[in-house]
This record gives sequence, C-alpha cells and structure tokens, in this order.
Amino acid sequence: MEPIFTELTKELLNKNSELKEEEARTWIELLWEDFETTRAKAGREYLGSERTESIVRQWINNYGPRLHEVALDQEKWKSRINRGPIN
Repeated sequence: MEPIFTELTKELLNKNSELKEEEARTWIELLWEDFETTRAKAGREYLGSERTESIVRQWINNYGPRLHEVALDQEKWKSRINRGPIN
C-alpha cells in the first residue's frame, strides 16, 4: 500500500499547495479508510484496493484543491489533522 499512498499524496500536493506533505498523506489515509469503512458498514461487497484507489483519486481531482478549507467536525479527523485556524 505504501507506493499507492505515496503516489496519491503526491497527486494531492500537486492539486493543493496549501497542504504540507504530512497533512496530504493523512488526508489520503483518512479518505481511504473512510471509503472502505463506509462500504463495509453498508454491507457492500469489498471490491479491492484498486476500486478504493480509483475513488480516492476522483476525490483528489474533485476536492483536493480545497481540502485545506474543510471544517473538521469528527474527532477522529480533528486529532489526525493538526492545523491552525484558517485565515
């Protein structure tokens, strides 16, 4: 998984210069985990890491440039993305 996460992190950093590398990596891990967890809770069949990678890549393209603006309200997300206030 490391090569995939590294590649996705680089893609996110190319879309969003506001994020630090560590933040971008954390976003990738959280998006990946959230997608797989949500599918599992919904009782959906696991379609493999290729499907998850495809979805995360779509999210990077659609939302990546603005991820630094997301208001984090879930504690699990807040604790993993440590950042100061948005100016």
